[in-house]
Amino acid sequence: MSSLDSLYQQIILEESKTRRGADLPNEQLQGLHLPQNVGQCHQLNPVCGDEITLRIETASDAVSGIHWAGDGCAISMASASILSDMVVGLERAEVHALIGNFREVMRSRGKLEADEDLLGDAAALSGVSKYPARVKCAMLAWVAAEDALNQTS
Repeated sequence: MSSLDSLYQQIILEESKTRRGADLPNEQLQGLHLPQNVGQCHQLNPVCGDEITLRIETASDAVSGIHWAGDGCAISMASASILSDMVVGLERAEVHALIGNFREVMRSRGKLEADEDLLGDAAALSGVSKYPARVKCAMLAWVAAEDALNQTS
């Protein structure tokens, strides 16, 4: 294993334990009427059982908060934590561009190198793209964030 792969593995393990943004209380997950500036999405990976409910809050066309509750493998939990750290304060268009870039890297099957300047710690997940069965694990929170953001106005 190269030193870069080892570093990426360490980031994934640390982020899966840190779980930044994982502060959405379970009683707030279902059945609530949400304000127009709040979107929420539940995603499930039926192949491995990873699950997340993610909520995004916006103010003045920027993400003002992100909260989630979930359970799953280290990859899916690290991905949610990294995403949560990255998007607060970004404009809606910037978040969509970030998600699009991450999706492109994940779908590349290891052919695209992640731009660390753009993706930051999410670049640590780029190795997952070589394993198609694990891509959905890495994408789960990002798909939920995209849908939740699209629900806001």
